Amino acid sequence: MIQKIATVAIYVEDQHKAKTFWTEKVGFEVVRETPMGPNAFWLEVAPPGAQSALVIYPRSMMKNYAELKPSIVFVTENIQATYERMKSKGVEFEGELQEMQWGTFATFKDEDGHSFLIKG
Repeated sequence: MIQKIATVAIYVEDQHKAKTFWTEKVGFEVVRETPMGPNAFWLEVAPPGAQSALVIYPRSMMKNYAELKPSIVFVTENIQATYERMKSKGVEFEGELQEMQWGTFATFKDEDGHSFLIKG
């Protein structure tokens, strides 16, 4: 039986820029950073204490990166506080918080234009 999601890959143009976005703006930690050839490294970031991580992978090493789209939902206990903190740090949201029968959510974008969802 599968126990958890280990990693989800996100394909980016600039790993350094993406690292700054995920650590300084979103508040994740670097879980692993290992050299991986010229001008590239294996980079995993995750929320503090999480069992799953995002792999921030260079587009230059994936010929079909344009076809590979992430679909990731992040869960938070206090959606309002998380939304406000991320917004104050410059994270671009596609709108205000939305309430549905299954919870409250908002969609945000990273530096490469990928969309992600936070829900509470």
